[in-house]
Parts: sequence; structure tokens; C-alpha cells
Amino acid sequence: MSGRRTGRPVLEVGAHVRFRESTWQVVAVAGQLIHLAGESADESVLAGHLFADASFCIVGGERPQAVTQWGLFETAPEDARRRALAWQRHIREVESGLPDGPGTGQVPRAAYDPGRFTLAQREQAKAAELTASGFGRISRTTVQRMRLAYRKQGLWGLVDHRTTRRPSPAGRADARVIAALEEALRRQRGRSKGTVKGLMSLVAQILADRHGNGTVPLPSQATFYRLVHQFADPAEHPHRPTRTGNSPAGRRAFTPTVALRPGEQVQVDTTRLDVMAVFDDATTGRPELTIAVDVATRAILAAVLRPASTQAVDAALLLAEMAVPHPARPTWPDALRLAHSPFPQLKRLLSLDERLHGAAARPVVVPETIVVDRGKIYLSAAFTAACETLGISVQPTPPHAPAAKGIVERTFATINQLLCQHLPGYTGSDVTRRGADAETEARYSVAQLQDLLDEWLIHYHHRPHEGLRHPTLAKKALTPNQMWAALIAVTGHVPLPLTGNDYLELLPVRWQAITARGIRLDHRTYDHDCLTPYRGQPSPLASRGGKWEIHTNPHDARQIYIRLPDGHLTEIPWIHRAHIHAPFNNATWQHIKTTTTRVSGDRDIHEADLADALDQLMRRARTHTATPGEQRLITRTAPLKTPPTTARTLQPHHADGSRRPTDGRNDDGRHDPPDDTEQAHGEDEPGDDAPVPYTGLGLYDPAQEALNW
Repeated sequence: MSGRRTGRPVLEVGAHVRFRESTWQVVAVAGQLIHLAGESADESVLAGHLFADASFCIVGGERPQAVTQWGLFETAPEDARRRALAWQRHIREVESGLPDGPGTGQVPRAAYDPGRFTLAQREQAKAAELTASGFGRISRTTVQRMRLAYRKQGLWGLVDHRTTRRPSPAGRADARVIAALEEALRRQRGRSKGTVKGLMSLVAQILADRHGNGTVPLPSQATFYRLVHQFADPAEHPHRPTRTGNSPAGRRAFTPTVALRPGEQVQVDTTRLDVMAVFDDATTGRPELTIAVDVATRAILAAVLRPASTQAVDAALLLAEMAVPHPARPTWPDALRLAHSPFPQLKRLLSLDERLHGAAARPVVVPETIVVDRGKIYLSAAFTAACETLGISVQPTPPHAPAAKGIVERTFATINQLLCQHLPGYTGSDVTRRGADAETEARYSVAQLQDLLDEWLIHYHHRPHEGLRHPTLAKKALTPNQMWAALIAVTGHVPLPLTGNDYLELLPVRWQAITARGIRLDHRTYDHDCLTPYRGQPSPLASRGGKWEIHTNPHDARQIYIRLPDGHLTEIPWIHRAHIHAPFNNATWQHIKTTTTRVSGDRDIHEADLADALDQLMRRARTHTATPGEQRLITRTAPLKTPPTTARTLQPHHADGSRRPTDGRNDDGRHDPPDDTEQAHGEDEPGDDAPVPYTGLGLYDPAQEALNW
């Protein structure tokens, strides 16, 4: 049978137990193996498996005494705890005859000897003893209730719970007022916040609509303020900022982001930089910063500034920057170059990847997973297609969960604190911290800020980061470069070689038909001799209705790229590209379309008029005679200016399928004479107004990038 030692039941041979909703008898115990005999079968189970069964209990045995909840017990007042400890000794004496419990070697008092008196008699004796000793008017029922509470809850069951009751949040306030307040808070959720006094008027209106005018009186102003503080969560409280975390009821469980190898998770986000920049039109504004942060190394893999809003193609080209080494500037000291790194792991990389010899001392990581918010540019087809091309998984964060990419959010604050606050034109983190002359203090252009940011990032990767710890040096903070060197020694380094064609593949895709006059796109005609065999012909891809794959650059509409049957992207120029000597984007083109009057029904004449209007607009912007609106349109949307490069352009196909040079040379290597258009341009325009090739994000030319590495 089952016995009890030290107040708890013991499983013994012969005891009957409940297991799997059936009754069994213990026939043998061999170590951790329990042999059970049932009505229809026998079974052997492990003791842990037996005790873990939800229906397990010892038939006829007393309920095990609960373990004392010391945490709760310590919250009770001292007098209540002292009285509960006194009750514990009395309960033990009633059950076992000894105040300190069985096994103490003491002798039971005569009235509490279990061998002479029943449990009911011992309870009656204890009630009489407590009443006589001044403990209070105690009945046998009270002793029995306290004994059962001690058996069920342990020492916590002997505490007078009247002393541990918490006051109601509503106090003595009317329940109807509380319901009206909760309704008012619900109505204000997601809206601009007012004052508590305004909320009080809304509560009064709700009470009047529900119960009649004057039926339910409002509490005093002090009481109402207390109720608002009690029932309003941080996202709803009128005195809290609007951009506060979700209410506790709707907040998701938070799990810290952990990555064990470079590129396992990269967080990407965009925000306005806390510094004023001087744009080309002499106006000032806060440029937009897009960064990519590797979770494992805390390295800033890419950081790009744009004068205007970042577009999907910018985010797509940002992916390519993460996976290729960043060239070191010629004016930078040797300490900022990867070749002078003191880490032996990185020295080994130099022999494996010759591109790293001239690279800056920054980590190079191929992303596996990109964590983004639900912004349009990150959920666009261009960005997702670019990630799919590079084999990168896109993981959108849950809505209204900024902590899901808290590392990149904190990195923005680091850039503002360690770099921006030391620059002229610093705006502070919010308008309450902004100086009166922040706009007039601005000194740097966006391109200059980009140069400063690129150089500062090298120093950032040599700065210890409190979130980076080595397993064998837990008390020492590592730098991003040190963590990168430690992890690539274990996981390896797989750089991603990108060519100029790879950058073209990342551009947004459209599907257009090739007509007899070329490719018509938004009142612009793109044509070249290489299209002659395919004019009026359907594309080999039947799923697109005969249309051809076209790649467009939103920042430079002077040419498009078509995928011909040979599988390569071929550059197709705009027929008026010779008259437009600087990149223009879709916003500029839409402005020209709305401001140019159509004087002819011929679309070719209208397109020529649009090209002439665009050329005149750029001339006015270049000579500073444009209107302020036109100047802002040109300067805010143009790519960042970079030094001239010797980049190769793609060689377009011709009708015979061959490729011919496009650098002004004919087939025998001699230069062709300039045509009339070029001669007229040379006579009318200065030498530095030559056609400007598009330079991507303003950091380097894609074709030149392929040549450098």
C-alpha cells in the first residue's frame, strides 16, 4: 500500500494508481521501471512517464501537500505572516501529533496522540486550546478549514487574505463611468491626441447618450485624471506621445534577434537624416538615409543618401552594394584599408579574393535573409525580384512591431549621435531639440555628406560594440570587424561577384511590344538597328502575350534595355537622346508633358516638342534661369554627381547580330567624324556639358565596378 513519509504520499508495491484513465495495481518496482497490473493487461512504464500522466493519482491516498509559495508569502504583511506560521505548527500537531512534524523524535502530547484519538477529536481539542489561549473564537470547523487550506496551498493558504487584497483600479467610481471612459479611449485610438479635459467632455457626452442627460454624474476632475491614468494604456493616454508601443493586450511576445553567421539576417530601413543638407538649388532639407545592418556582426553593409525619397530601384541596387567590397578612397590613410588589417583571418582572405586588396576595412557579406518593414519600396516587384535574383529571402516584419527590426532602428540613432550632431545643420532628434538657425547653419551638399558618411563608416567598424561578445571573452566588447573576422573563420567567406549586367538585371521590368517604329513608352520612342529583325514580331515568351522584356531606369529615361532572343540585355536609346545631355527621371518627364501644349496631331512632332521642352528646361537649370519650382524638380530628382569615369557602355546589337563599338570608333579602329548634331553642340555648349552617363546611386558606376574588381 502507499504510505506517507514527511507529509507526502509514497508509491509502493501493492498500491492502486490511476494511469491513462484506468485503475492499475503496482506489482513491482525495479529502479525507474514500474510494473502495473490491470484488469485486462499488464504494462511496464518509466516512473517519469507515469507521474507525468494527467490522470495519475494514488487511489485512496491523501492529496500531496503543496509546496510553500514563498514569493507570495513574502508579499503578505508581517503580522499576517507571523500568524500563518503559528497556524502551521498547530496544523502539524493536529495531523501528526508533533508541532514540528514527523521525524523530529518528539513525543506527542496526550490530547494529540494519533494512536489514541481520531482526527476529529484532535481538531476539537485544538479549537478549544486556541480559544482558551486568546487566539480568537476558534471552532472545530475553522481548524478543519485551515488544515485543508494548508494541504491545498501550503503556507500561503494559512495567510489571512483580507490583508493581501489589492485595491480596485476603479475604486468607488461608478461602473457606468468606467464603461464610458473605455469607450471614449477606444474612439480616440489611432487619432491625434487632445487633453484629458477634452476626453472628459467626450465621456460626459457618451453618458448622456446612453443613460440620459444628468442621470450619471461625472466624478471630480482629480478622480477622472486618476481613472484615465489607471485605464489608458501608453498608446491611448493623452499625456503620452502618439508613437508609443502597442497596448499590453495586443502586444506580441518579444524574442531577441539572434544570428550566428554573417548575412544570416540583414535588416534594411530608411529614415530622414538628422542634419540639413544644401541641395543644388541652394535650398536646404533633410536627405533620406537607407542602410543595411548585419545582425551577426552589427556591420553597416551599405548606407546611401538620397536628396528625395528612396525608390524601389535604389533599394534593389542597395542589395548589390552589400555583397561586393567597398573600394578605399585614394586620400584615405592606410589604417582604413583592409590590406592593413591586423586580423590573421582577414589576411587569409586577401589571398583568396584579390578584390579585397584595394578595399576599405569594412565587412563584405552576402545576405541570406533581408528583414524589411511594410514600406512600398520594400514590397515592390522590383525589390522582391532583385532579392530573388540574388537568392535572398525577404522577411517582412509584423505590422505595428518596430521592435522586430530594432537593431537597424538603433543604428540610425548611433549615426545621428556619433556623426550628425558634430556636423553643421544638425536638427536634433525632434523639433523640441532643434535650434533656431539649423537651416542657415547647413554647409554640406548631399554628395559631401555621402563622402563623410563613407569615411565615418570605416571608423564605426573599428569601434567596440556592446552587443558583440566573443564566447571566450564575454566581458570584452568586440568591434564589428573583429566579430566579422571571428565568424568568417568558422562560417567561411563567399563574396558575390557582380558585373555591369547584374546591375541591369536589378532594374524594374516592363513588358512592351516592338512596333515598326520601335518601342513606344510614355510618349517616348526607343529605336535601334538591332530591333529590325524583331519589328512587329511577338516575343518568344507566350505567357506575356507576345510582349518583350524591357528594363527601365527610373532615374535615367534616356535609354532602356531589352532582352533579345540571345538572352542578353541590349541598350536601346531614345531617338532624341542626342539632344538631352543629362539624365532625367519620370517626374521630370511628367512635368514636361503637363506644361507642353500639343500643337499637332502627329505624335512624332509632339515627341520632338517634348524633347525640345526638356532640353530648354535643363538649359535653364544649368544657367540658373529656371523658376524655383523647375530648379527643385531638376536638382531633387537627379542622381548624385560623381567624378567622370572611363566606364564602358553596353555594346548594342545591330541588324546583322554583331556588336560594334559605341565609343566613336568605326570597325577598323579609326574615329568617325562627328555628325552635324555633335558639331552644333560643340559650338553651342561648353566642353563640360557632354552627355552625363547615369552613375547608379552616386557611389560608383555599375560598369566601372565590374572593371575595378
